[in-house]
Amino acid sequence: MMRSMIQLKRHSIIGMIHVNALPGTPKYKNNNAQIIEKAVQEAQIYKENGIEVLMIENMHDVPYVKNDVGHEISSLMGIIAYQIKQETGLPLGIQILAGANKAALAVAKNAGADFIRAEGFVFGHVADEGYIDSQAAELLRYRKHIDADNIAIFTDIKKKHSSHALTADLDITEMAHAAEFFLSNGVIVTGMHTGSSADLDELQRVKSATRLPVIVGSGITADNIHAYMPYADAFIIGSYFKKDGYWENDLDTDRIKKLVDCL
Repeated sequence: MMRSMIQLKRHSIIGMIHVNALPGTPKYKNNNAQIIEKAVQEAQIYKENGIEVLMIENMHDVPYVKNDVGHEISSLMGIIAYQIKQETGLPLGIQILAGANKAALAVAKNAGADFIRAEGFVFGHVADEGYIDSQAAELLRYRKHIDADNIAIFTDIKKKHSSHALTADLDITEMAHAAEFFLSNGVIVTGMHTGSSADLDELQRVKSATRLPVIVGSGITADNIHAYMPYADAFIIGSYFKKDGYWENDLDTDRIKKLVDCL
């Protein structure tokens, strides 16, 4: 029997694990065992310090391939995700950059993960990888094809690291409406880039415009989380949990504890 789709607790913190550079990418160091070990260690650190939902992302794979990453990426992401699920038992999400949403869904299915973060779900935008088209129709049909309806698809709207000039005549609330109409399981609101804060006014308007869970996907800190809590159902946090608040650094347990104490 298929397990039910994840239901995030109110104000869930999703701890981001930035997996080290994977095979074939410029920063890869031929160190698969170390890549897996570090990701699992970070998952355990998060769990030990009160984080109840995890997520993995191949952020060190710069520059990102658009939409279709190789099997060398998705297969190792699957191993990492499976190991984390086995070690922690926590809900787990997958994102594979850039816009490799079908690969992320396949990884989640085979690793027993619970959700993916999808960019390019509704409307198109120009990212630093080039033009990212909407994938909702293809992605949801693929989810049905692989019998993965239990895996939630949380979708970015007005995504960071992107130009939205093509949709400048559309308010972010229209994007939220479209995501809901196209059967998203939750929408993600971010700032302009990794670590930058989401616009509070935009977030409030999105929360009022949709029945979907609204997730803040960047820029949350122990100092500002209370301002976002009335309008957000969950928070994806990576950069703040690292030493000096920089995404490439190691986890800082003091920062994790400080933010968890804010809840």
